[in-house]
Amino acid sequence: MDINLLKKLGFSDKEAKIYLGLLRLGPSSVRKLAEISKINRGTAYDILKSLQDKGIVSYYNKATKQQFVAENPEKLHDLVKKQQDELDSVDSKLDKLVPELQALHHKGGDRPVARYYAKDEINKVLEDVLTTCEGSEEKLYRIYSAEGLREYLYENFPTFSDVRIAKGVGVKVIAIGEGGELRGLDERKWLKTEEDTNTYIIIYPGKTAYISLNAKSEPIGVVIENDGVCKTQKLIFDNLWKSLN
Repeated sequence: MDINLLKKLGFSDKEAKIYLGLLRLGPSSVRKLAEISKINRGTAYDILKSLQDKGIVSYYNKATKQQFVAENPEKLHDLVKKQQDELDSVDSKLDKLVPELQALHHKGGDRPVARYYAKDEINKVLEDVLTTCEGSEEKLYRIYSAEGLREYLYENFPTFSDVRIAKGVGVKVIAIGEGGELRGLDERKWLKTEEDTNTYIIIYPGKTAYISLNAKSEPIGVVIENDGVCKTQKLIFDNLWKSLN
């Protein structure tokens, strides 16, 4: 029998074994239940006490021994009802607690939140860019496109540009170094430099992503979620954009 449903009712694996064993055997001693469940006698006794507390096992004395017996399985509905009542009580208390938690959350809102991404997770950064921009009013992001990183950026998301265009998300690109092409809903300007650059910077609503190559020439990323950082980067980008041909 699948014990996962019992586990969802709060049973441990051993509790489920003892309970099911008791249902099969009928009135039984601790010793017999321990043997059939392959659980030591002391643990089996503790489990039976726990099942008694749940209201689904009882006992009676036969001669000098205790005999344990499972209550009607209908009693399991009482466990569900008890859990529902407890959750309703917690939910009611949350009504009072949530405003306090929100106040704490807002107090921390000025602190940047940084999330880090390994080489096989860069596609998650790109997915976040599209999701965030799609839900924003501007539906636009800005990017410093580094020549030394372009070949790695879309490796796990080769259809990125097609998806971006389908979602109606635009982009302004300042390309650092040579290369790059227009795909649709995009504008591109070039910033000439003699230095190699291995960092992409993506500026999108409320967030700034930095994607670089590590010592193994693998792309890694960090996304900083903070309106202040984003607005500063956006201001710098827009002023540089105006100065470029």
